[in-house]
Amino acid sequence: MIQITPQMRVVVAVEPADFRRGIDGLARLCKETLKHDPFGGWVFVFRNRRATAVKVLVYDGQGFWLCHKRLSSGRFRWWPTSRTKAATTLAAHQLQVLLSAGNPEVSQAALSWRPVGPIG
Repeated sequence: MIQITPQMRVVVAVEPADFRRGIDGLARLCKETLKHDPFGGWVFVFRNRRATAVKVLVYDGQGFWLCHKRLSSGRFRWWPTSRTKAATTLAAHQLQVLLSAGNPEVSQAALSWRPVGPIG
């Protein structure tokens, strides 16, 4: 089973992907377009052209997970845009918001990492 943890690094592809692609096609897209190693433990998120579905690809050390979510109505209203970058990164809690068809840019959560010091 796959679980999104705060330590996971998330990459969201800016351009829509061809959803006829399976694991191998999306892994190739990770290498060639996003410039990330698909075996590196990153969580890769892609959307279709109509913004009605997302696919999540992640390697867990034994094999790939490919998850597909299609909204029953509506669209994913938020998606990153860039003329210069092929992808953007999100925090794990922002991915959870995105998968709920929300806007991860307005979500608020504690920092992923903060130094721990003595109380006093």
